[in-house]
Amino acid sequence: MVAPSQQRILVGIDGSDSSKEALRTADRIARALDVPLTAVMFWQGPPVYEGWETVDPDKPPAGTEDVLRATVADVFGAEVPAHVRAELVHGRAAARLVEESENALMLVLGRRGHGGMRGSALGSVSNACIAHAHCPVLVVRH
Repeated sequence: MVAPSQQRILVGIDGSDSSKEALRTADRIARALDVPLTAVMFWQGPPVYEGWETVDPDKPPAGTEDVLRATVADVFGAEVPAHVRAELVHGRAAARLVEESENALMLVLGRRGHGGMRGSALGSVSNACIAHAHCPVLVVRH
């Protein structure tokens, strides 16, 4: 039996077309299983200096929340379904997705995001999640 906290689909997004396709696919699965969908976008960064001022390392870089909102809006339009929750999470995407996968029925990812080497079959985040996630992982090809 699946614990109530695990009755959700988790999808990693980064604003790329691949992650938007992953979000669409994850939504179809969540609707079919009648479970919530959590879309997560990650940010990280050590203290950075802009001019003479220190940038707060515990605050997302400017524009990060805008990318999250725009990605969700591109997929769902102005009316985000009630079963969908979008979160901005601090940390390395691969490590945090593996951690969050402990509380998910399935993890859905795009084949390639903004990083990685051209021509590689999968990105580094997808590879890490496939190897270490605590739930099934679906990598969606865009």
